[in-house]
Amino acid sequence: MAEPITGATATAEPALDPVLTASEVTVQYRGHPPVRAVDGVSLTVAAGEVVALVGESGCGKSSLAKAVIGIEKRAGGSVLLDNIPVPALRVRRRSPAMTVVQMVFQDPNSSLNPRRRVGDQIADGIRAALARGDAGSDPGEWLERVNIDPSLVRSYPHEFSGGQKQRIAVARALAARPRVLIADEPISALDASTQAAVAELMRSLCVRAGAGMLFISHDLAVVRRIADRTFVMYAGRVVESGHTETIWQDPRHPYTRALLAAIPVPDGLRRLPAAPSDEDRQTWTTRMPEALGRTPDGKP
Repeated sequence: MAEPITGATATAEPALDPVLTASEVTVQYRGHPPVRAVDGVSLTVAAGEVVALVGESGCGKSSLAKAVIGIEKRAGGSVLLDNIPVPALRVRRRSPAMTVVQMVFQDPNSSLNPRRRVGDQIADGIRAALARGDAGSDPGEWLERVNIDPSLVRSYPHEFSGGQKQRIAVARALAARPRVLIADEPISALDASTQAAVAELMRSLCVRAGAGMLFISHDLAVVRRIADRTFVMYAGRVVESGHTETIWQDPRHPYTRALLAAIPVPDGLRRLPAAPSDEDRQTWTTRMPEALGRTPDGKP
């Protein structure tokens, strides 16, 4: 077994008090043997902060997001929202109090109801906010905030482009005035010309509203532009965490270095790294994550 890398703290903590705290979260699926999709992951998100969760497909990012929001059963660990425990999933309907956590999914064609006008769907979020005693708002106002003509409030989802539909999904989520927004690969279904614009709009709206955002993505170039801190997942575990720019400038874990080396460059001259061997992957797993985090100022 490879020796752990030493000399750093376990997690990268936010500068402000966290609004969302996940501690040693574990998600396990039935099988022979059972599959542990998330293996003791801890992270925090502060109000007005964007925290990115990156890693290859199948590493456990989406399972963690669903466990955090309470729609996936946890096999272990805890989640606190404003220091109040988020209950594990027991029934299909979530508690009204949990509407302070909203989620934006990968495909807006699946998350928006094609038979309902977009204004009515945004109004669902507004009603959730009103039920908690928050201030009301207008669906057209939210369309305008996501750069869509408010006069289109009575239109149906099929009348919009993919990027517009995702912005409508963001408007619906933020209309509920959440404390935390969980964005699970929200730009991967969009064309390249709109991905960065949608991601930056999401950051701007969350920061302006004082909401924290957990941004899950494999697009590292976009993550670098919008995330304050980044957590790198591999095989269900966080293998490196820290302030985003620090990780880009000084990646510690070999898996993080492999991810960064694979980012395309405009001139196309960079050669993609060779596929990692089984020995490489075993080494990545055995290099313990508690040795790879960074302190809030990005120092080892």
